[in-house]
Amino acid sequence: MRFVDLAATSAAVAAISARRGKIELLAGALRALAPDEMEAGAAYLSGELRQRQIGVGWATVRETPPPAAEPTLTVAAVDAALAEIGAQSGPGSQARRRELVRALFAAATAEEHRLLLGLLSGELRQGAQAGLLVDAVAKAAEVPVADVRRALLLCGDLKSVTRTALTEGAAGLAGFRLQVGRPLAPMLAQSASTVDEALTATGAPAAVDVKLDGIRIQVHRSGADIAVFTRSLDDITARVPEVVAAVRDLPAGQLVLDGEAIALDATGRARPFQETSSRAAQRGVASVRLMPYFFDLLHLDGADLLDEPGVERWAALGRAMPPELLVARTTAATADEATVAFEAALVAGHEGVVVKAARAPYDVGRRGSAWVKVKPRHTLDLVVLAAEWGHGRRRGWLSNLHLGARDPATGGFVMLGKTFKGLTDELLRWQTERFLELATERGDWVVRVRPELVVEIAFDGVQTSPRYPGGVALRFARVLRYREDKSAAEADTIDDVRRIHMAASERT
Repeated sequence: MRFVDLAATSAAVAAISARRGKIELLAGALRALAPDEMEAGAAYLSGELRQRQIGVGWATVRETPPPAAEPTLTVAAVDAALAEIGAQSGPGSQARRRELVRALFAAATAEEHRLLLGLLSGELRQGAQAGLLVDAVAKAAEVPVADVRRALLLCGDLKSVTRTALTEGAAGLAGFRLQVGRPLAPMLAQSASTVDEALTATGAPAAVDVKLDGIRIQVHRSGADIAVFTRSLDDITARVPEVVAAVRDLPAGQLVLDGEAIALDATGRARPFQETSSRAAQRGVASVRLMPYFFDLLHLDGADLLDEPGVERWAALGRAMPPELLVARTTAATADEATVAFEAALVAGHEGVVVKAARAPYDVGRRGSAWVKVKPRHTLDLVVLAAEWGHGRRRGWLSNLHLGARDPATGGFVMLGKTFKGLTDELLRWQTERFLELATERGDWVVRVRPELVVEIAFDGVQTSPRYPGGVALRFARVLRYREDKSAAEADTIDDVRRIHMAASERT
């Protein structure tokens, strides 16, 4: 399949809002892929690389050669080129990787440039994420969508499921089984603003789990063999010996567990999320240990539990391990009971709760109503200091905002981080016009503006950060709205941000 045709499909999908229309376009492209292109093509259509990471950042693609006049690339050729780029290592690898990237872009047309930039930056905003592509795979292969979802749960790899569905149909999909040692796509939770709203979605009675501020882990044990995977199905077994040791001490011979790992200090107190993340990313941080806590059991000694109701899985989980390895859970029959559990979780320093339907099976990795998370929402009114030109779908718009808090000591502003989350097309158009009016410095990458616009930002927490001059940064910041009713002099201060950080640190 010509890569330009895939790029055209991507652009067409981005241009329409109707779900059915998107599915039709995606299915048509999937049918046109050759067998050896199916995995790469499916990855590109969902906004990813087949190789996931190839060591190319935005700095490498900031300056690309002019586009080719005529299309010559195929999906297979692009996949091979990206694989070669990712395979570079050793002395001189950065320069070789840069030259290979330039060669790929030199062979790509303008439309292909846009797709490549979106894939390499991770910001291909075409509205065709995994959930939509599942429906498209089912349509292209003429198989029930439930079969595709089930295979995805058991395999955890949409690319492999796509190839199997398109080449072997329903019979091939039926061959996917839970295999201890092979990670599954984890069940996810949707969000609600209150526990009352969450309980309405799940029904009552429901389980109310404490939401730990850790990393999601899935642990597989088959005899002496133990493997630990992240939410994105990366194998981190060698980096988390404490988790391996805890599971090895359990009496069961075969297990597939779902849970969280959280960093603890020498006294057993929970540490901030960034320390958990750093600890899981590299082995041997002596001062920080990871403690696993589990909330679900998917397999036990030869028996798959995926289709069992939650209460039965959880009962089996309770019998399989000691209480100190379990996520704290209560049962709520009313909104008042769920609220009490939510408030207790916050007092204990946790992120919030996850409300879970008692009779629901363990479903494929999408956000259904069976699990609903509730967290308190923090907001700050901050000042826009600069913005970065977008790329991919946002090319031509000023997108990524540089956010600053007011510093009452100096009268200036302290940068806390960046975000492009929460911006609608209407906001992108409006802010681009306003930023250009307020511009004090126009670069090819960043436009600096007079600190006048106040924007309301929601975020999940504040973390220590040596990257920014204030020593702190916002976690998962996203735009709620611009506050044209506020002046920059009324924005929140760096002292406000530090107080939030200190309060969270004291709770942990």
